[in-house]
Amino acid sequence: MKDLPARRLLLVHAHPDDESINNGVTMARYAAEGAHVALVTCTLGEEGEVIPPDLAHLAADREGGLGDHRIGELAAAMRELGVTDHRFLGGPGRFRDSGMMGTEQNHRPGAFWAAGLDEAAGHLVRVIRSLRPQVLITYDPDGGYGHPDHIQAHRVAMRAADLAADPAYGPDAGAPHTVAKIYWNRVPRSVAEEAFARLRRTAPDAFPGIAEIDDVPGVVDDALITAEIDGSAHAGAKTAAMRAHATQIAVDGPFFALSNDLGQPLFTTEYYELARGVPGGDDGSREHDLFAGVPDEDLAPGAQA
Repeated sequence: MKDLPARRLLLVHAHPDDESINNGVTMARYAAEGAHVALVTCTLGEEGEVIPPDLAHLAADREGGLGDHRIGELAAAMRELGVTDHRFLGGPGRFRDSGMMGTEQNHRPGAFWAAGLDEAAGHLVRVIRSLRPQVLITYDPDGGYGHPDHIQAHRVAMRAADLAADPAYGPDAGAPHTVAKIYWNRVPRSVAEEAFARLRRTAPDAFPGIAEIDDVPGVVDDALITAEIDGSAHAGAKTAAMRAHATQIAVDGPFFALSNDLGQPLFTTEYYELARGVPGGDDGSREHDLFAGVPDEDLAPGAQA
């Protein structure tokens, strides 16, 4: 056993690159501050489209091999963010990218979308009980934009948090642990609107087209936002991490595009909705520290097997 830092943050994502886009500055900030930041990625992203022409042969409808390639991209991105604990749910390749909603890939053998919820959650329970995080970050119930793997990642994360806290569940999976706070990834609509206006004003030709606000996962009314993490000091790390996912992301200054070539803003302040747990402040204002309000007795060194 070895001691882990007093503050421990766990993120659950569907594919490599989701973490850097959604939480890059959050991960870099807490890693730099000495917290233990752990990432669980649920699939290898085998069904992703490929941007660079010289890597197009990796696509699932050609030679394949994209998933293995994206393992390397994720490792490179984590080095940029200063995160040393990144793992795949059940091990690399245990669950396969399910493709977009309504496609035949949803039901292929091994597809994450078709996995039994308790089976998949059981793998995450072991991680939770081992690392004993106080804070967990994942998607909202719609997965941000309706992708089946994002929806399933939400379901698995929430189910695993419940099971990890249940003393009757899995006595061989470690001692029970309750995650104090669970956050969902969000973007306030006003921030998205301003950022898209800046894109249209300053870099209208950076990409062949410009995305719509509703193309950005997790955009909601500002009133739903309970926490914002200013990561301006770590903007360079987030940008570098996103560049590391070269098959999936093209970065141009403060903007980026996915394989659809539609530009969108790269956010250096990241926003969250507290879905479970006690807010860190009692005045109704937004939190600026995801660990705010975590009881002192929970902020103790943890142990990892």
